[in-house]
Amino acid sequence: MTMEVRHVPVLFQETIHALRPVVGGRYIDCTVGAGGHSEAILEASGSESRLLGLDADPEALAVARERLARFGDRVALVNTNFSNLADAASEAGMVPADGVLMDLGLSSMQLDQWSRGFSFQREAPLDMRFDPRQSVTAADIVNGATEAELKKMLYEYGEESHGGAIARAIVRRRVTMRIETTKELAGIVGEVLGPHRGGKNPATKTFQALRIAVNQELDSLREALPQALQLLGMGGRLAVISFHSLEDRIVKEFMRQEASQCICPPGLPVCVCGKQPTVRLLQRRAIMPSAEEMARNPRARSARLRVAEKIG
Repeated sequence: MTMEVRHVPVLFQETIHALRPVVGGRYIDCTVGAGGHSEAILEASGSESRLLGLDADPEALAVARERLARFGDRVALVNTNFSNLADAASEAGMVPADGVLMDLGLSSMQLDQWSRGFSFQREAPLDMRFDPRQSVTAADIVNGATEAELKKMLYEYGEESHGGAIARAIVRRRVTMRIETTKELAGIVGEVLGPHRGGKNPATKTFQALRIAVNQELDSLREALPQALQLLGMGGRLAVISFHSLEDRIVKEFMRQEASQCICPPGLPVCVCGKQPTVRLLQRRAIMPSAEEMARNPRARSARLRVAEKIG
């Protein structure tokens, strides 16, 4: 396989249970990765079911292609960002769908492949692209954005309270030398914030912010959610696994809005806008990993699963 498969799907059983695969169903995995969730969906939905798997990362797609080869033409895999979900589903004949899954963020495979620049643990080029066809890298942003742009990115995407100081330090350093590697950037952040606190590397939030900016992750999520809902048939389910508060907030607000739809001003005794809910929420709160899963897979501890069923 192109990448060593060590990625264990998070909230695995909970996700399959929430999607409730039906015999002969059509399913879309928007972030197929190593294919773990997709494999289970195909096994649970019988020999007549079909699955469309999308991924912006061609190396992850190669792993999924090998893992899912035994399902033959029941599987279609497409190298694209899930912001193109509607077009990909239409071209593959997967409308209406019985279930759509989004497993967001960075996979263990990508993080462990140090040469791609996602991790500050090893020296590597500042790349961070999911899709190598994309032109902008993390190094381009670090060396080309203004101090104000860097500060905003760190605050908004990394929730880094010291974003201003880090942005200033980056701009000062790049006056004398271009910042090209993960270790160089992590070193600059370490000089500003000091050593590890509470077991977390001080560069964690900066690297998160850069990765989100490079891959336009939040914008893609905002574009993909309404497309997913539009593609689902009645009773179809949308399941989204997120790994940080920015993603989860977008998913939660989208699902809650679609579950209410009423846009009347607060305080009116009855609804007069006439808008009807399009989904029902399967749980009021996000589903979280068990203590056993978090002990087995520490990367699961920040995961949140939200599920909605289309009703209108």
